Amino acid sequence: MRSLPLAFAAVLAAATLVPALPVHAAAVPTVQITRIWYNSPGSPDSGANSSLNGEYIQVKNTTRRAVSLKGWTVRDTTRRSDHVYTFGAFTLGAGKAVTLRTGKGKDTSTTRYWGRSGGTLAYIWNQTKDTGYLRDPSGKLVDSCSYNSSRVEYVNCV
Repeated sequence: MRSLPLAFAAVLAAATLVPALPVHAAAVPTVQITRIWYNSPGSPDSGANSSLNGEYIQVKNTTRRAVSLKGWTVRDTTRRSDHVYTFGAFTLGAGKAVTLRTGKGKDTSTTRYWGRSGGTLAYIWNQTKDTGYLRDPSGKLVDSCSYNSSRVEYVNCV
């Protein structure tokens, strides 16, 4: 019976000698938010398409292979269903970035459009603080980026 406490003590002693993993040991996301431009040019009261398209979020594929973003979502901190953008059939090339603009326009391989229009309620990104969330098709959070400042126009997320 004495050998059990000694064995336990030996295991406990060995465990205390193993260094703890650092908190930042999490893997870098394969697709990540790189920038949110939240203070678009023009009057925020206008809701003009040029002003809406002046606010955007950029997402980058950090891998060496193309990634399908079909079904991936981008949203802000609000719980409003109209503040969620879902990618349709879209493949982001290896090492490439895509800009998701708030207003309307023609989708390309480098720019997608949320399709919002009209007035102050059309804007997605708050002028002083907000968080952008990127989720995969299963709903798993892949990346997020927050800002809390009205002094600048954008935040670099990486």
